[in-house]
Amino acid sequence: MDRNEAKQLIQGPIAVVPTPFDNNLDVDYGLMAELTQWWVESGLVTGKGVIKVASQAGEGEKLRESEWIRLLETVVKASGGKATVMGAIHHRDTVRAIEDAKNAQDVGVVGLQISPPIFNSPTQEDNLRFYEAVSDAIDIGVMIYNTPWWPYGGMTPETFRRMVDFEHIAAIKWSPFEGYVYEDLFDLVDTFNIIDNSVQPVLNHKLGGRGYVQTVPEYPPFDLRVWELMEEGHYDEASILYESVVPPIREFDRKTLMASGHRGGSKEIMALMGRPIGMHRPPSEPLDAGEREELRNLIESFGWPLAGKAEAAGSVA
Repeated sequence: MDRNEAKQLIQGPIAVVPTPFDNNLDVDYGLMAELTQWWVESGLVTGKGVIKVASQAGEGEKLRESEWIRLLETVVKASGGKATVMGAIHHRDTVRAIEDAKNAQDVGVVGLQISPPIFNSPTQEDNLRFYEAVSDAIDIGVMIYNTPWWPYGGMTPETFRRMVDFEHIAAIKWSPFEGYVYEDLFDLVDTFNIIDNSVQPVLNHKLGGRGYVQTVPEYPPFDLRVWELMEEGHYDEASILYESVVPPIREFDRKTLMASGHRGGSKEIMALMGRPIGMHRPPSEPLDAGEREELRNLIESFGWPLAGKAEAAGSVA
């Protein structure tokens, strides 16, 4: 797969899907297969979006190595070749990143989100060597996860400009590095798909970007409609729809994050909508009854389908 082929696949709403756990907090692979089939049936198919597995929001950093690769394989098989399935590799050194990337490639993912090796305290030159080595070692597409909020996780537009010959770097998940503005990277839109990670999907699309991080995989019709409107050039309508949902959810998550870490998000919403997938792995705690009711009211205000209160309450006990 060359870069152009990968770019055709890695675009649209990038669905950051959660990882289901059973009552023992082990990965529930059967449920993940069922969820994958549901995401496909809901429209997250090749050409319209991406299913991204084991990302940070999907608790990928918490997974055992054996769980990680089996989870990727489960989603690939369950998608039946109908969806673009990506994995995620977090903060590995070059040797480990290449090993993991090859293993992911072997089970059939068509792309990987790869974070910089922040625990090596890399310079910009180190990051260049890292991504060049990974690109040279595999035959699938890479989306670079630029993370300027982490020490050593940010890369400058100048660094990305030096990656234009890295054949398998297909996309950049973009948040601007300190001292730069959002628009500074978009001279590269003909080389890389620039994927918004700054809650600015409409601006991204207007500037030539080709996707954004989907914030609500528990209800795919929402993001698929936002993307459809942008593709049709209906930017005002897309912005109104997006702003009606995403900022309120992010504000709710911000408030609950202060109480006990990563505890709201997709898992709680999916439970409220009748698709329980277990808790987050500890030490984060689930929402309390009052927070859950607040979230229920928020989701109801969007007009999304909700499960009965007894069903939703029992699913997260």
